[in-house]
Amino acid sequence: MTTKRQMKLGLSCRYLGYHVAAWRHPDVPADGAVKFSHFLDVARKAEAEKIDMIFFADSVGVRDENQPPGSAARSMKNAELEPITLLSALASCTSHIGLVTTASTSYNAPFHIARKYASLDHISGGRAGWNIVTSWSEQEAWNFNRDEHIDYDTRYAMADEFVDVVTGLWDSWEPDAFIRNKESGVFYDEDKLHVLNHVGKFYKVRGPLNSARTPQGRPIIVQAGASEPGRDIGARAADVIYASAFSLEKAQAYYADMKGRAAAYGRNPDELLIMPGVTFYVDETMEKAKAKQDAMEALIDPLLGLSIIYHSFGDLTDYDIDGPVPEPKNAKVRSIAGNLFQMAQEKNMSIRDLYLAVAAGNSGWTIVGTPESIADELEAWLTKGGADGFNICPATLPGGMEDVSKFLLPELRSRGLFRTEYEGTTLRDNLGLPLPTFGDVRNRRGYPAAAAE
Repeated sequence: MTTKRQMKLGLSCRYLGYHVAAWRHPDVPADGAVKFSHFLDVARKAEAEKIDMIFFADSVGVRDENQPPGSAARSMKNAELEPITLLSALASCTSHIGLVTTASTSYNAPFHIARKYASLDHISGGRAGWNIVTSWSEQEAWNFNRDEHIDYDTRYAMADEFVDVVTGLWDSWEPDAFIRNKESGVFYDEDKLHVLNHVGKFYKVRGPLNSARTPQGRPIIVQAGASEPGRDIGARAADVIYASAFSLEKAQAYYADMKGRAAAYGRNPDELLIMPGVTFYVDETMEKAKAKQDAMEALIDPLLGLSIIYHSFGDLTDYDIDGPVPEPKNAKVRSIAGNLFQMAQEKNMSIRDLYLAVAAGNSGWTIVGTPESIADELEAWLTKGGADGFNICPATLPGGMEDVSKFLLPELRSRGLFRTEYEGTTLRDNLGLPLPTFGDVRNRRGYPAAAAE
């Protein structure tokens, strides 16, 4: 008897949900983004349903440019908890769910990142994950002694080397290096200490890391970039790719590309999991599901609507809001802007249509439907080479997680597509990934894919 392949599921938890007007929903605590109790409630609900991981996107600045004027005061994206601190607290109140968050390679030092995530992995018993980003906003640059953000090519080159340093530091100690023998007086085996001594273009880091090897060998590495340099970093270094796609055809192309790149780096492609983000509006009937989406759309202020596509299309206040979508202007994140413009062209969307669509899932893929129709689509992506799992981006929290629990997960389980119990105690166990070998990420530079860069 063949066991049906199961999907992996993450829950993205930033702010109060992925709809831009989530904070105005009557069942959402408007101040929840700065309340530990809010995130603890969400994390416990997700863990009770055996979700693989909770995921926190992050930035080191308030990115809102108040364009159009007055929009910033209508946005909830301004005050939040620092995620490593938050996840460390959540670690003590949970036991199995993975704890993943973003940290920028542009505005951190590699040693800081290596140490913080190693500590989170120890605190949580092997459930930590680092999402690699390069940052993109000028607002973040202004908080770190810069007048403008680092140019595109430089920041990706920095990120590539940054990953080598972090993973090298995580390899400072072999698993059994610490003897701690009180009788002999030997605390660690000198032969099992590895000093990095990294000297590169952007970083000079001696090491070793003042942290033992972590419970899952090293924290899980997640990567979310869809650009060419981002894809190469992900294929070489990541365990999980947080993907963005709006159709099965596009997802299949991205999936095949990333699996092929992983193989070119000498990897087993099955050990690179592709998990697109998706927002659900789900209920027992299509009419009820659509009513949930319509209720959220009614809460969007037009100024806020225009602001959420500003970084892709510039200031559109002089355009007819019900007219066609113009081409992107100086997009901050080119891959997102390109996807949005393509979607607008294919669906003949107006500016208003586009910002409503973006608002529904924070620029991501959105499905409105019944448990059966949504499960059909997810199963198609899973079985037809579009995904290994999904990052659920609920429109609101905690309501979005409650809807997934009530409507979607029972349907997925009835089809044998999602677990009923965790497979292990670490995030790596539950994702079905092997323990990493020493030097695995840095050693992949020796493969043809790296030589072609």
